[in-house]
Amino acid sequence: MAKSIKNIGIILKPRAIHEFSTILPNLVEWLHRRKINMFFSLEESERLTKIFHNATPKFKLIPKVDIFRDADLIITLGGDGTLIGTARNLKTTSSPIFGINMGNLGFITEFSKHDFHDDLNNVLKGKFITRKLPLYKADIYHKGSVIRSGYFLNDAVISKSGISRMFTVSIENDDENIYNLAGDGLILSSPVGSTAYSLAAGGPIVHPSVKSIIINPICPHSLTHRPLVLPDKENIWIKLLKDEDELFLTLDGQEAITFTKHHRIKISKAARKHVDIVINPERDYFRTLKEKFRHGRR
Repeated sequence: MAKSIKNIGIILKPRAIHEFSTILPNLVEWLHRRKINMFFSLEESERLTKIFHNATPKFKLIPKVDIFRDADLIITLGGDGTLIGTARNLKTTSSPIFGINMGNLGFITEFSKHDFHDDLNNVLKGKFITRKLPLYKADIYHKGSVIRSGYFLNDAVISKSGISRMFTVSIENDDENIYNLAGDGLILSSPVGSTAYSLAAGGPIVHPSVKSIIINPICPHSLTHRPLVLPDKENIWIKLLKDEDELFLTLDGQEAITFTKHHRIKISKAARKHVDIVINPERDYFRTLKEKFRHGRR
Protein backbone atom coordinates (compact mmCIF):
# COMPACT_ATOMS: atom_id res chain seq x y z
CA MET A 1 0.00 0.00 0.00
CA ALA A 2 1.31 3.44 -0.94
CA LYS A 3 1.07 6.51 1.30
CA SER A 4 -2.12 8.57 1.29
CA ILE A 5 -2.37 11.49 -1.11
CA LYS A 6 -2.52 15.12 0.11
CA ASN A 7 -1.19 17.20 -2.81
CA ILE A 8 -2.39 16.78 -6.41
CA GLY A 9 -1.23 18.50 -9.58
CA ILE A 10 -3.74 18.66 -12.44
CA ILE A 11 -2.58 18.85 -16.07
CA LEU A 12 -5.16 19.74 -18.73
CA LYS A 13 -5.45 18.95 -22.41
CA PRO A 14 -4.07 22.02 -24.25
CA ARG A 15 -6.46 24.76 -25.39
CA ALA A 16 -9.73 22.98 -24.52
CA ILE A 17 -12.25 25.00 -22.49
CA HIS A 18 -15.81 23.85 -23.20
CA GLU A 19 -15.22 20.17 -22.49
CA PHE A 20 -13.88 21.04 -19.03
CA SER A 21 -16.81 23.30 -18.10
CA THR A 22 -18.53 20.62 -15.99
CA ILE A 23 -16.02 17.93 -15.17
CA LEU A 24 -13.26 20.20 -13.87
CA PRO A 25 -15.32 22.29 -11.39
CA ASN A 26 -16.91 19.06 -10.15
CA LEU A 27 -13.52 17.39 -9.73
CA VAL A 28 -12.05 20.38 -7.89
CA GLU A 29 -15.05 20.52 -5.54
CA TRP A 30 -14.86 16.76 -4.97
CA LEU A 31 -11.16 16.98 -4.07
CA HIS A 32 -11.68 20.09 -1.95
CA ARG A 33 -14.23 18.24 0.21
CA ARG A 34 -11.54 15.65 0.86
CA LYS A 35 -9.09 18.35 1.97
CA ILE A 36 -6.73 17.85 -0.98
CA ASN A 37 -4.32 20.62 -1.97
CA MET A 38 -4.59 21.18 -5.73
CA PHE A 39 -2.07 22.77 -8.10
CA PHE A 40 -2.42 24.01 -11.67
CA SER A 41 0.26 25.54 -13.86
CA LEU A 42 0.56 29.33 -13.86
CA GLU A 43 0.14 29.13 -17.63
CA GLU A 44 -3.47 28.01 -17.11
CA SER A 45 -4.59 31.19 -15.31
CA GLU A 46 -6.61 32.69 -18.17
CA ARG A 47 -8.22 29.40 -19.17
CA LEU A 48 -9.17 28.52 -15.58
CA THR A 49 -10.81 31.92 -15.16
CA LYS A 50 -13.08 31.10 -18.10
CA ILE A 51 -13.85 27.58 -16.86
CA PHE A 52 -14.62 28.63 -13.28
CA HIS A 53 -16.30 31.92 -14.24
CA ASN A 54 -14.23 33.97 -11.77
CA ALA A 55 -15.38 31.87 -8.79
CA THR A 56 -13.16 31.90 -5.72
CA PRO A 57 -10.40 29.38 -6.53
CA LYS A 58 -9.89 26.33 -4.35
CA PHE A 59 -6.49 25.60 -5.84
CA LYS A 60 -3.06 27.20 -6.30
CA LEU A 61 -1.31 28.31 -9.49
CA ILE A 62 2.39 27.46 -9.46
CA PRO A 63 5.15 26.91 -12.08
CA LYS A 64 4.70 23.59 -13.86
CA VAL A 65 8.11 22.36 -12.73
CA ASP A 66 6.98 22.82 -9.12
CA ILE A 67 3.88 20.71 -9.77
CA PHE A 68 6.08 17.75 -10.63
CA ARG A 69 8.20 18.39 -7.55
CA ASP A 70 5.47 19.02 -4.95
CA ALA A 71 2.55 16.79 -6.00
CA ASP A 72 1.99 13.35 -4.47
CA LEU A 73 -0.14 12.51 -7.52
CA ILE A 74 -0.59 14.01 -10.97
CA ILE A 75 -3.98 13.86 -12.69
CA THR A 76 -4.02 14.34 -16.46
CA LEU A 77 -7.34 15.34 -18.01
CA GLY A 78 -7.34 14.80 -21.75
CA GLY A 79 -6.20 11.75 -23.66
CA ASP A 80 -3.08 9.78 -24.41
CA GLY A 81 -1.43 12.89 -25.88
CA THR A 82 -1.89 14.84 -22.65
CA LEU A 83 -0.40 12.03 -20.58
CA ILE A 84 2.47 11.52 -23.03
CA GLY A 85 3.27 15.25 -23.06
CA THR A 86 3.36 15.22 -19.26
CA ALA A 87 5.68 12.20 -19.22
CA ARG A 88 8.04 13.68 -21.82
CA ASN A 89 8.48 16.89 -19.84
CA LEU A 90 9.44 15.25 -16.57
CA LYS A 91 12.95 16.10 -15.47
CA THR A 92 13.63 12.67 -13.95
CA THR A 93 10.96 10.52 -12.36
CA SER A 94 7.69 11.83 -10.98
CA SER A 95 4.80 11.12 -8.71
CA PRO A 96 2.30 8.58 -10.09
CA ILE A 97 0.07 9.77 -12.94
CA PHE A 98 -3.69 9.14 -12.86
CA GLY A 99 -4.81 9.49 -16.47
CA ILE A 100 -8.45 10.42 -17.13
CA ASN A 101 -9.54 9.97 -20.73
CA MET A 102 -11.79 12.79 -22.00
CA GLY A 103 -12.29 11.23 -25.43
CA ASN A 104 -12.92 7.81 -26.91
CA LEU A 105 -9.74 6.02 -27.99
CA GLY A 106 -7.47 6.43 -24.93
CA PHE A 107 -5.06 3.52 -24.68
CA ILE A 108 -2.56 4.69 -22.06
CA THR A 109 -5.03 6.76 -20.06
CA GLU A 110 -6.49 4.15 -17.72
CA PHE A 111 -9.69 5.82 -16.46
CA SER A 112 -12.88 7.07 -18.12
CA LYS A 113 -14.28 10.53 -17.41
CA HIS A 114 -17.62 8.85 -16.65
CA ASP A 115 -16.59 6.59 -13.77
CA PHE A 116 -13.24 7.41 -12.21
CA HIS A 117 -14.32 8.69 -8.76
CA ASP A 118 -14.33 5.37 -6.91
CA ASP A 119 -10.86 4.53 -8.21
CA LEU A 120 -9.55 8.00 -7.42
CA ASN A 121 -10.99 7.71 -3.91
CA ASN A 122 -8.98 4.51 -3.40
CA VAL A 123 -5.88 6.26 -4.71
CA LEU A 124 -6.32 9.07 -2.17
CA LYS A 125 -6.26 6.42 0.55
CA GLY A 126 -3.05 4.93 -0.86
CA LYS A 127 -4.79 1.86 -2.28
CA PHE A 128 -3.34 1.61 -5.77
CA ILE A 129 -0.65 0.01 -7.86
CA THR A 130 1.35 1.49 -10.73
CA ARG A 131 2.97 0.35 -13.95
CA LYS A 132 6.44 1.70 -14.64
CA LEU A 133 6.88 2.82 -18.25
CA PRO A 134 10.38 3.68 -19.51
CA LEU A 135 11.11 6.75 -21.59
CA TYR A 136 13.44 6.70 -24.56
CA LYS A 137 15.99 9.31 -25.58
CA ALA A 138 16.96 10.80 -28.94
CA ASP A 139 20.37 12.49 -29.15
CA ILE A 140 21.43 14.54 -32.20
CA TYR A 141 25.19 14.41 -32.79
CA HIS A 142 27.32 16.79 -34.86
CA LYS A 143 31.06 16.17 -35.16
CA GLY A 144 30.97 13.76 -32.25
CA SER A 145 29.13 16.01 -29.79
CA VAL A 146 25.50 16.03 -28.70
CA ILE A 147 23.87 19.27 -29.87
CA ARG A 148 20.28 18.48 -28.91
CA SER A 149 18.32 15.83 -27.00
CA GLY A 150 14.69 14.92 -26.50
CA TYR A 151 12.57 12.17 -24.98
CA PHE A 152 9.66 10.04 -26.14
CA LEU A 153 7.25 7.58 -24.56
CA ASN A 154 5.57 6.28 -27.75
CA ASP A 155 7.75 6.83 -30.78
CA ALA A 156 10.37 8.78 -32.67
CA VAL A 157 9.61 9.26 -36.38
CA ILE A 158 11.99 10.28 -39.13
CA SER A 159 10.27 11.81 -42.15
CA LYS A 160 10.58 14.39 -44.90
CA SER A 161 8.18 17.11 -45.93
CA GLY A 162 7.36 17.91 -49.54
CA ILE A 163 6.11 15.92 -52.51
CA SER A 164 9.28 13.86 -53.03
CA ARG A 165 9.35 12.08 -49.72
CA MET A 166 11.71 9.14 -50.23
CA PHE A 167 15.18 9.28 -48.68
CA THR A 168 17.93 6.83 -47.69
CA VAL A 169 19.30 6.23 -44.21
CA SER A 170 21.74 3.86 -42.58
CA ILE A 171 20.47 2.11 -39.42
CA GLU A 172 23.06 0.57 -37.09
CA ASN A 173 23.54 -0.60 -33.54
CA ASP A 174 26.82 -0.17 -31.68
CA ASP A 175 28.39 -3.17 -33.43
CA GLU A 176 27.03 -3.54 -36.95
CA ASN A 177 24.85 -2.25 -39.75
CA ILE A 178 21.23 -3.40 -39.38
CA TYR A 179 20.21 -2.28 -42.86
CA ASN A 180 20.18 0.69 -45.19
CA LEU A 181 16.65 1.88 -45.83
CA ALA A 182 15.20 3.76 -48.80
CA GLY A 183 11.64 4.78 -48.08
CA ASP A 184 9.22 7.45 -46.90
CA GLY A 185 10.25 7.31 -43.27
CA LEU A 186 11.17 5.33 -40.20
CA ILE A 187 9.39 4.75 -36.88
CA LEU A 188 11.29 3.81 -33.74
CA SER A 189 8.67 2.71 -31.25
CA SER A 190 8.49 1.64 -27.63
CA PRO A 191 6.27 -1.34 -26.71
CA VAL A 192 3.62 1.09 -25.43
CA GLY A 193 3.84 2.99 -28.71
CA SER A 194 3.49 -0.21 -30.75
CA THR A 195 -0.30 0.33 -30.84
CA ALA A 196 0.05 3.89 -32.15
CA TYR A 197 1.66 5.06 -35.43
CA SER A 198 3.76 1.89 -35.73
CA LEU A 199 0.66 -0.31 -35.76
CA ALA A 200 -0.96 1.86 -38.45
CA ALA A 201 2.22 1.43 -40.53
CA GLY A 202 2.05 -2.37 -40.32
CA GLY A 203 4.19 -2.91 -37.23
CA PRO A 204 3.71 -5.62 -34.58
CA ILE A 205 1.74 -5.30 -31.34
CA VAL A 206 4.25 -5.68 -28.51
CA HIS A 207 3.16 -6.18 -24.91
CA PRO A 208 4.29 -3.31 -22.63
CA SER A 209 6.22 -5.70 -20.36
CA VAL A 210 8.52 -6.76 -23.23
CA LYS A 211 11.81 -4.84 -22.92
CA SER A 212 12.25 -3.87 -26.53
CA ILE A 213 12.29 -1.21 -29.20
CA ILE A 214 10.69 -1.57 -32.63
CA ILE A 215 12.24 -0.43 -35.92
CA ASN A 216 9.45 -0.01 -38.48
CA PRO A 217 10.03 1.36 -42.02
CA ILE A 218 7.36 3.56 -43.59
CA CYS A 219 6.68 2.53 -47.20
CA PRO A 220 10.14 0.99 -47.79
CA HIS A 221 11.34 0.86 -51.41
CA SER A 222 11.96 -2.86 -51.02
CA LEU A 223 9.99 -5.98 -50.13
CA THR A 224 12.73 -7.18 -47.77
CA HIS A 225 12.73 -4.35 -45.22
CA ARG A 226 10.44 -5.61 -42.48
CA PRO A 227 9.77 -4.33 -38.94
CA LEU A 228 12.31 -5.50 -36.37
CA VAL A 229 11.97 -5.93 -32.61
CA LEU A 230 15.28 -5.39 -30.78
CA PRO A 231 16.26 -5.50 -27.09
CA ASP A 232 15.88 -2.06 -25.49
CA LYS A 233 19.48 -2.20 -24.26
CA GLU A 234 20.58 -1.63 -27.86
CA ASN A 235 21.67 1.81 -29.02
CA ILE A 236 20.33 2.54 -32.49
CA TRP A 237 22.19 4.97 -34.78
CA ILE A 238 20.66 6.63 -37.84
CA LYS A 239 22.45 8.64 -40.52
CA LEU A 240 21.43 10.04 -43.89
CA LEU A 241 23.36 8.47 -46.77
CA LYS A 242 22.66 11.10 -49.43
CA ASP A 243 22.42 14.86 -49.52
CA GLU A 244 18.82 15.75 -48.79
CA ASP A 245 16.84 18.74 -47.72
CA GLU A 246 16.32 18.90 -43.96
CA LEU A 247 14.58 15.91 -42.45
CA PHE A 248 12.46 15.87 -39.30
CA LEU A 249 12.80 13.80 -36.17
CA THR A 250 9.40 13.97 -34.46
CA LEU A 251 9.04 12.82 -30.85
CA ASP A 252 5.61 11.51 -29.84
CA GLY A 253 4.08 13.73 -32.51
CA GLN A 254 4.70 16.72 -30.21
CA GLU A 255 8.26 17.92 -30.82
CA ALA A 256 10.00 18.20 -34.19
CA ILE A 257 13.79 18.47 -34.60
CA THR A 258 15.43 19.10 -37.98
CA PHE A 259 18.64 17.37 -39.04
CA THR A 260 20.80 16.89 -42.15
CA LYS A 261 23.43 14.53 -43.57
CA HIS A 262 25.97 16.10 -41.22
CA HIS A 263 24.21 14.73 -38.14
CA ARG A 264 23.84 11.32 -36.52
CA ILE A 265 20.86 10.33 -34.37
CA LYS A 266 21.20 8.00 -31.41
CA ILE A 267 18.07 6.34 -30.01
CA SER A 268 18.37 4.66 -26.60
CA LYS A 269 16.39 3.79 -23.51
CA ALA A 270 16.67 6.64 -21.00
CA ALA A 271 18.89 5.56 -18.12
CA ARG A 272 17.18 7.36 -15.22
CA LYS A 273 13.82 8.50 -16.52
CA HIS A 274 10.50 6.70 -16.33
CA VAL A 275 6.86 7.36 -15.58
CA ASP A 276 4.59 5.55 -13.09
CA ILE A 277 1.02 5.13 -14.36
CA VAL A 278 -1.78 4.31 -11.90
CA ILE A 279 -3.41 1.09 -13.10
CA ASN A 280 -7.15 0.66 -13.44
CA PRO A 281 -7.91 -2.65 -11.65
CA GLU A 282 -10.95 -3.21 -13.89
CA ARG A 283 -8.91 -2.97 -17.08
CA ASP A 284 -6.55 -5.47 -18.65
CA TYR A 285 -4.32 -5.30 -21.71
CA PHE A 286 -6.02 -7.75 -24.03
CA ARG A 287 -9.51 -6.54 -23.16
CA THR A 288 -8.34 -3.04 -24.06
CA LEU A 289 -7.01 -4.29 -27.40
CA LYS A 290 -10.39 -5.83 -28.14
CA GLU A 291 -12.31 -2.72 -27.12
CA LYS A 292 -10.11 -0.14 -28.81
CA PHE A 293 -8.97 -1.99 -31.93
CA ARG A 294 -11.38 -4.95 -32.20
CA HIS A 295 -8.27 -7.12 -31.95
CA GLY A 296 -9.01 -10.83 -32.40
CA ARG A 297 -12.64 -10.30 -33.43
CA ARG A 298 -14.14 -11.84 -36.55
